[in-house]
Amino acid sequence: MTERVAVDMWFDPICPWAWITSRWLLEVEQVREVTIRYHVMSLSVLNEGRDLPDKYRELMDNGWGPVRVCIAVEQAHGADAVRQLYTALGTRIHLGKEQLGPELFAAALTDVGLDPALSAAAESTEYDEALRASHEAGMRPVGQDVGTPVIHAPGPDGTPVAFFGPVITPRPKGEAAGRLWDGVLLVAGTPGFYELKRTRDLGPIFD
Repeated sequence: MTERVAVDMWFDPICPWAWITSRWLLEVEQVREVTIRYHVMSLSVLNEGRDLPDKYRELMDNGWGPVRVCIAVEQAHGADAVRQLYTALGTRIHLGKEQLGPELFAAALTDVGLDPALSAAAESTEYDEALRASHEAGMRPVGQDVGTPVIHAPGPDGTPVAFFGPVITPRPKGEAAGRLWDGVLLVAGTPGFYELKRTRDLGPIFD
């Protein structure tokens, strides 16, 4: 029996593209011998000091809350709780179109059986050092000119590879998800391979 290998994804809960990729990875988990582990990066950290349009700057200002809550949960309850909380947050943010804020955070925590009082972390800088460390761990191998999703995985020969993406919509399911995973690992594991891209002509489809 093939041993399952760990695959790590770094996410920011507010990113719709990362959300779709994360749901694809759950499909991959069902058809390939991988176990997905979720970690926090922060678009707010990534965009510090950058000249941004006003609307995106407002989103980045509000984006500190959910990642701080995720780090607080990780410290209190571990990585499995982060995985569950990400599902609850993403369901409310991307499917429910709920507004970021204390009510959303408390509701998502309650959804997964955690203390809603942890939502107070959204307004605290107590967890920022750990947040920045988690962000750095995810972004270091891929650089600062990409966002989320970021994936770290064993390549085809077992050598670790890290990459931004894939950016997909809607997510493939079943064996189609597995075939995409195989292809992504193939190109990511090719020495000197950096980019494969085309213009997006569809918005996020949360299917």
